[in-house]
Amino acid sequence: MQTLAELTEKAKHEQKKTVAVAAAADREVLIAVKKAAELNLCSFLLFGNEAEIHKQAGSVGLYLNSDQINVVDAGGDPAGSAVRTVNDKSADILMKGNVPTKTLLAAVLNKEWGLRSGSVLSHVALFEIPAYERVIFLTDAAMNISPGLKEKTEIIKNAVKVAHGIGLGEPKAAVLAAVEVVNESMQATTDAALLTQMQKRGQIGGCIVDGPLAFDNAVSLKAAGQKNITSDVAGMADILVVPNIETGNALYKSFMYFANAKVASVLSGAKAPIVLTSRADSSESKLYSLSLALLSSKTF
Repeated sequence: MQTLAELTEKAKHEQKKTVAVAAAADREVLIAVKKAAELNLCSFLLFGNEAEIHKQAGSVGLYLNSDQINVVDAGGDPAGSAVRTVNDKSADILMKGNVPTKTLLAAVLNKEWGLRSGSVLSHVALFEIPAYERVIFLTDAAMNISPGLKEKTEIIKNAVKVAHGIGLGEPKAAVLAAVEVVNESMQATTDAALLTQMQKRGQIGGCIVDGPLAFDNAVSLKAAGQKNITSDVAGMADILVVPNIETGNALYKSFMYFANAKVASVLSGAKAPIVLTSRADSSESKLYSLSLALLSSKTF
């Protein structure tokens, strides 16, 4: 896959799903809903203040009186209402609208009717970077601050689940560190080596894992060759696994601001995919993220 637009094309041919949008009275979200509806990607349940949703929908030319889109007046708890709907399988995907992330995650993690699955939640971003020949995943840039070995194992499994959804049968995961050799003074390198062995022994399935790999060795065959690195992953990584949130955040924003990348992202590790884009993200990014969620939903 070379572009994120291919996500949307693929999603057109999937079994139609229902998306529950929490606090849907948001202009960019409703533009994305409109585009998705026009492409017949899925159906929607829009939770929030009914009058405000109709007002915002009118401002973007979204027609709400259809079988494809239903508005649900959720009173004062649109996040809880949307999560309950996914939990009881009346919807397949959860999407964040004009609601604080903290509020939505509190509902997702509710012990009675939330979407806990036993795994950690992690952020999985898929980038289209100009001048790079294909799309590439990055995880975890938003949820886990300083994950240990157990959490990193779950983070890789969560990303692999999403990668399988877009058609990567055996994605290559590069566990990043500052160097490509194990240094006991650098925890990221020892964790990377352990994760590599865990995959080889069948403890992490559905992918190929290698590390530690410095960023250049993960994405450039030339760089890997210059350092005489022999690996099934080096230079060909599909998934970049970062050691901590600072590294992930810096890479994410470097891709966006220095490389003019496009991005789709979801939260993985719950009972269903969660589209958790920023309120500042464009409608295009929200549509790509929705398409990624639709494709990956069959692997959850």
